[in-house]
Amino acid sequence: MDTIANTHDLAAALANSDLLLDRATLEQAIARMARQIDADYTAADVPVYLTVMHGGMPFAAQLAMELGALGQDLEFDYLHATRYRGETSGGELVWKHRPATPLKNRRVLLADDILDEGHTLAAIRDWCLEQGARDVRIAALAVKKHDRCVEGICADYVGVDVPDRYVFGYGMDYHEQGRNLPAIYALKD
Repeated sequence: MDTIANTHDLAAALANSDLLLDRATLEQAIARMARQIDADYTAADVPVYLTVMHGGMPFAAQLAMELGALGQDLEFDYLHATRYRGETSGGELVWKHRPATPLKNRRVLLADDILDEGHTLAAIRDWCLEQGARDVRIAALAVKKHDRCVEGICADYVGVDVPDRYVFGYGMDYHEQGRNLPAIYALKD
């Protein structure tokens, strides 16, 4: 298998970034979100918990553990739809994996790292509804503050707000690097 070297230097990006939110702050925000979600779901109405890969994985795992600590059960599945594929601006939506769990008449909780403009999450939400989901809610660790969101899309549960800058860490990538950083950073320029 041929490997293409990544020409983007994560260490240089970190040196040219501001720390926006540290791990403790993010974990407190996720715990708060879990309490809000737990209040909206009953034990008899277990949601299909869909992690949006790859970025949503660190956040979704932490949120699931917080929900479990509150006694909230989840039925896990995942999806992989992307517009970025390592780039800094989005293109056409590409589905890499759709959930195997039937969604008909189910409540769905989408867990993703960030709601930026919302094109990807709007397409995912619409697909879930087309599959017969009776309710689709979005839990986003971060919401980018600007006025370019897709009409009608918003996160039902928000961890933190981030500025309209290139952000990475805690699931969000810098050219497919840094997803496992335990904080959120923003490039200075």
